[in-house]
Amino acid sequence: IIKKYRKEIWSRFNKAIKEFSLINENDKIMVCISGGKDSMLLAKCLEELKRHSHYKFDLEFVVMNPGYRKENLDLLKENLEKLNINAHIFDSDIFSVCDSIAKENPCYLCARMRRGFLYSKAKELGCNKIALGHHFDDVIETIMLNILYAGEYKTMMPKLKSTNFEGLELIRPMYFIREKKIISWAKNNELSFLNCACKFTEQNSKKENESKRKEIKELIENLEKVSSYIPMNIFKSVYNINLNTIIGYHKDDMKYNFLDDYDD
Repeated sequence: IIKKYRKEIWSRFNKAIKEFSLINENDKIMVCISGGKDSMLLAKCLEELKRHSHYKFDLEFVVMNPGYRKENLDLLKENLEKLNINAHIFDSDIFSVCDSIAKENPCYLCARMRRGFLYSKAKELGCNKIALGHHFDDVIETIMLNILYAGEYKTMMPKLKSTNFEGLELIRPMYFIREKKIISWAKNNELSFLNCACKFTEQNSKKENESKRKEIKELIENLEKVSSYIPMNIFKSVYNINLNTIIGYHKDDMKYNFLDDYDD
């Protein structure tokens, strides 16, 4: 990570930490490991940062088992051992609940339940921050999803304070790292990780292939073939919003329309 992938992974990881002030002295961070490539790399990067950092912080590696099949759980444990990650695994019944309550479209409920379980676990462990493995491509896909399918302009934030669990903050240290570099790291180390691994995805691969996020991912990949600058320009757009050219915007309960002060 530090040598072979210094430019593509390690430097970008540290850039996010510094630019967004994601980690501070005496933080206790719960690192959420799903079993996928992103969260496993996140765990290793944070281990390296803790080893080389000039400030002190603690890490708790946590795996929530939402109801994985035995072979998936075995692969997850095997990867933890290969990467020498000492993680606490705790069980939940999320998959079975989603299957019974939201059989046709369980993904939204699953995501909400996962988040609730993880925040509760972080509180139990005395952590003040939760680290998730979302990366650069997740960010730009979210921007495009909101524009094209929600008709609004918003992104996935690098850090976010919890509104339901006081004193807890969510951080995304892999904010600047491209997914293709994470895939390269995994292949270089001959590692095979879980994807979603839920029963719904495995039984409905056709629906998964038709998902909106996958559609947006393919759209961006095609646009990148036209110009390699497009993914970065999508990303940079959230840094360069010119309010003089916006019809309207809102923040909390405040709403603004350009006509409000047009004649002034």
